[in-house]
Amino acid sequence: MPIRILPSELVDQIAAGEVIERPASVVKELIENSLDAGARRIEVDIEQGGAGLIRVRDDGCGIEAASLPVALQRHATSKIATLEDLAAIGTLGFRGEALPSIGSVARLRLVSHPAEAPHAAEVILEGGAMGEVRPAAHPRGTTVEVRDLFFNVPARRKFLRSAPTELGHIARLLERLALARPEVSFRLRSAERVLLDAPAAEDGTRVAQVLGQAFIERALAVDHAAGPVRLGGWIALPTAARAQPDQQHWFVNGRPVRDKLLMSAARQGYRDVLYHGRHPAYVLHLTLDPALVDVNAHPAKLEVRFRDSRQIHQFVLRVIERALAATQPSPASAPAAGSAPLLGEASPPWRAEAGRFDFAGEAERQARSPWAVAAAVREPEPPAAAQAETERPLGEALAQLHGIYILAQTREGLILVDMHAAHERVLYERLKTERDGAAAVSQQLLEPLVVELKPYELDALLAERAAWERAGFELDALGPARLALRRIPPLLAGGEIVKIVQSVAEALGREAPDHHLEAAADRFLGTLACRAAIHARRRLTLPEMDALLRQMERTDRANQCNHGRPTWTRLTLRELDQLFLRGR
Repeated sequence: MPIRILPSELVDQIAAGEVIERPASVVKELIENSLDAGARRIEVDIEQGGAGLIRVRDDGCGIEAASLPVALQRHATSKIATLEDLAAIGTLGFRGEALPSIGSVARLRLVSHPAEAPHAAEVILEGGAMGEVRPAAHPRGTTVEVRDLFFNVPARRKFLRSAPTELGHIARLLERLALARPEVSFRLRSAERVLLDAPAAEDGTRVAQVLGQAFIERALAVDHAAGPVRLGGWIALPTAARAQPDQQHWFVNGRPVRDKLLMSAARQGYRDVLYHGRHPAYVLHLTLDPALVDVNAHPAKLEVRFRDSRQIHQFVLRVIERALAATQPSPASAPAAGSAPLLGEASPPWRAEAGRFDFAGEAERQARSPWAVAAAVREPEPPAAAQAETERPLGEALAQLHGIYILAQTREGLILVDMHAAHERVLYERLKTERDGAAAVSQQLLEPLVVELKPYELDALLAERAAWERAGFELDALGPARLALRRIPPLLAGGEIVKIVQSVAEALGREAPDHHLEAAADRFLGTLACRAAIHARRRLTLPEMDALLRQMERTDRANQCNHGRPTWTRLTLRELDQLFLRGR
């Protein structure tokens, strides 16, 4: 077949294939035009899932009658004029492809009434053939009607899904656009049924309109700026994580995007507070100088490229990470309910004799360790009024349930704490702090400890040797299956170190790691903390339980363990009264 120039009609249909994938693509392009025109009210009417009719009406600035035919030609736009404009795009649309692409595969009617014009004008584009401009009746603004989508491309029409499926795509698109522009009123109708009615509102109110009030009640507000970059919006608490990533909304300079870099940064921001297999929920707006981002990177403009992608990734990750670090036990909020050593503030000198470990100086240990039966236990109780003023968020321990949970009492009701999950978080945060210090804190052993391992476990352990050393260990291989420990972190001093190391080595030796953390160093510390934390059936005294509650209140991210499970929950007096029908 000889080389030839394609007919303009075929060229338009090929171009339409890149821009118009389904009815929702048409709605997206038309609404973006309305927003660029300064619209403050946008109404969308749908029939047959968009295959029969798509009508978008706005109250924007409108298009002059003489410009209507030009607007329906390819690469006709009022939004850019030079290469410099393309490098700093501040509008949603800019290519001038949407209207001619739609008109090449559908029956398009464009009606517009600029504020300064005496009346409206309309033009029809059907299958690429344009009609004459003629007067029309229309209020200020613009209406675009698209009928019989893909009527002249039967092969494309066959790929459309059922009307409810296509309508669902349109509804979700309107929700994203409504979240992007809370100051604009949106309404979506299908067969006289209103699917979305979102009046103009503040950001938080708009989020509640679209995602529900429950989202706001279980979310944290985020607003942080660094130079020309700003991140604002809402991030859901880890306890509000979802089975599907269906509530992850990113907006860059007001443009809805599905950008892999931003989604990765958000996921890593949740990395040690989210349960394995769950997905975070958020509505986040990234605002920056348009010259620092390229929006001309995807045919549907769903992805962007940043001039300094690494800095943007780190900025987003740190903002989310710091916001979630403040999720500590507090009276205002509680997570939804859904034998290792105990942690000490400092470890006293200790010695090894015949494989057994004993603490030197019991009095010193009692004074230093928050887990010991401290002298405070023997002090007189403060007056009731003073207790009320100094009550802690997690209250005072009452008992231990089944060797697993700590039961505590507050003024508001009862607190239940998963002692292993709570201690795991406390240990993990302490290990991270010591690792990130100027020098790893470690305890020199008088005699090295010998740990028996399987050869493949020893190989896996030595492959992570740098992580062990950063955590405060000094170790050497004594043979193909024997390991010598010469230094250990003081947090683990006095415990069953050999069993802890064997357990961590076993986990690291598996092909599939059992921890969800992405960073290898964090995964190692998470595994170490999990193996070293208090396990079920370990009996604690009341002072030990209270010590754990106090440490939780001072620990970042203490509402979840390293695996993302909740560490505590609350049962209020009102809920208790309802259980027993009191006051009815």
